[in-house]
Amino acid sequence: MIADVKKTAEQKMQKSVETLKSNLGKVRTGRAHTGLLDHIKVDYYGNPTPINQVASVSLIDPRTIGVTPFEKKMAGAIEKAIRDSGLGLNPSTMGDMVRVPMPALTEERRKDLIKVVRGEAEDARVAVRNLRRDANTLLKDLLKDKKVSEDDERRGQDDVQKLTDRYIAEVDKMLTAKEAELMAV
Repeated sequence: MIADVKKTAEQKMQKSVETLKSNLGKVRTGRAHTGLLDHIKVDYYGNPTPINQVASVSLIDPRTIGVTPFEKKMAGAIEKAIRDSGLGLNPSTMGDMVRVPMPALTEERRKDLIKVVRGEAEDARVAVRNLRRDANTLLKDLLKDKKVSEDDERRGQDDVQKLTDRYIAEVDKMLTAKEAELMAV
């Protein structure tokens, strides 16, 4: 029973860290990367469709993303979707390819992005701590129902705390790496 509680807590903590990784990937740096456009949906015959299902996304150079639609008439819709995405990007269509240049980040914009990144990291830490609280509550309930001994419950709480420390350290490591990436000119 204690092993189940620990396993469930670890799986949920891992999901929280993966969510943070995904969210940090959406915060753009000065360099182009194809994952930046992953969450953008294009109006494809009335259906919102992920951009990578209607076009091939590739890097033209370190500061430019190239989007080549599978159907030539989709270029306008793709350009509009990228422009309306809120990422501050200004795509342009050249022939049947949409070029998405990455604007250089100003010092002020970098600091704003670091605040966003720190907020995301704090949200992940809070999620991990909430999972620790939930796991500890389940362990206390098992003790109260006399399904485990006090020693086992205490060991279980120590293990959950170790898990929490490990995942929070992982969140901090990801935050430090993203801050360094944002501050690199």
